[in-house]
Amino acid sequence: MRASKWRLQAQSDRLVLWKPSKPGEPAWASPVGIKTPGRPGWHIECSAMAWKHLGETFDIHGGGIDLVFPHHENEIAQSRCAFHTGVMANYWMHNGFLQVEGEKMAKSAGNFVTIRELLADWPGEVVRLNMLRTHYRQPIDWTVKSLKRVRKSCRTGRTLFSM
Repeated sequence: MRASKWRLQAQSDRLVLWKPSKPGEPAWASPVGIKTPGRPGWHIECSAMAWKHLGETFDIHGGGIDLVFPHHENEIAQSRCAFHTGVMANYWMHNGFLQVEGEKMAKSAGNFVTIRELLADWPGEVVRLNMLRTHYRQPIDWTVKSLKRVRKSCRTGRTLFSM
């Protein structure tokens, strides 16, 4: 079997236009006659939201590097077909993974931190500068050590500029 044919077969379940609901999940009758109650696939929902709020084509679309495939590729395919446009977004920006103390940040790992929680302990300028110290496509590792280092840099900068 050719590699491209295998890839198509192995990943054909990645584009879901209508997702049958499991017991207890939200479900609606299909508007196109599919017998199983369900809901639109997640790529369709995102394409529809982008269209509603940004239009058929817009300037910048972003997200995590893990969303390039299948999510963003499916959004592009659906939107281009729906609107007969050459592009969905003019520019795509994918950020690197967010880590906390060297581990991928995830609710399931118990290391999920919100901006609101960070701002309760750190000044906004420290949080912003800590975020800006890493190229957007590279993984950013939020550590107490890096926040302390940035806080010290901010204090040094304020001292220098107040002279």
